[in-house]
Amino acid sequence: MKYIASRENPAYKLIARIASGKAPGRTILEGVHLCGAWLDHGKRPDLALFDENRLRASTELAELAARIDAHSCLVCAPRLAHAVSEVEHGQGVIFAVTIPSVEDSPVIDRNCVWLDRIQDPGNLGTLLRTAAAAGVAHVYLSEGCARPWSQKTLRSAQGAHFALFIHEHQDLHALRARLAIPLIATAVRHASSIHDVALPLDCAWLFGHEGRGVAPDLLGLADQRVFIPMAPGAESLNVAAAAAVCLFEQRRRHRCSSSNS
Repeated sequence: MKYIASRENPAYKLIARIASGKAPGRTILEGVHLCGAWLDHGKRPDLALFDENRLRASTELAELAARIDAHSCLVCAPRLAHAVSEVEHGQGVIFAVTIPSVEDSPVIDRNCVWLDRIQDPGNLGTLLRTAAAAGVAHVYLSEGCARPWSQKTLRSAQGAHFALFIHEHQDLHALRARLAIPLIATAVRHASSIHDVALPLDCAWLFGHEGRGVAPDLLGLADQRVFIPMAPGAESLNVAAAAAVCLFEQRRRHRCSSSNS
């Protein structure tokens, strides 16, 4: 491990630049759970920064540090760790990582989620977490979605990112031509109850903007529109809650299949 005593240290300055969003293609992971999940998925940090006081006092942090190449580990004073932290009461560990690249397939033929202008990072993180829990590996984000690798989205997803292939900045209209499975959208009007329609083993689920739902022109591309029956007087579900209902209803119906396991 290398000890950092100054803000002018090149490695520390790099971490600070990544934390401020000024290093495209890289992001910060903060906290024992997120950093541990990154390692659990076979990935390694570019740099790992530990608060010296917390590292000395925490067996959990010491065990985490022991899993990392010593050349990538940095230890600093609490004031320096706090300066690059996004959390008021951080846990004493920050990873600087390279965002995984994702290759696009010419044909989309496996269960996936399409997100149209999901603007709240907390909602986006919950949607990613839900997709991972339901066994859906690919998520396609339209322009106008919140940044998937922002700190708030990462905290909300709780490590789900590392089990997913996240396709950013997608033109969902153009993507339709590559789709070899049905496109199913949630909608309020001209839709059928999710309880009454056949749900295929593999489809593309389309969920839309928190306030306006799926854009009308995208709805027009759907093979099926579904709604979730609710108690009288209830207006709507949060988009992440609606996605959970849909994905796990599909998973329930095909629970004997290995496709979504």
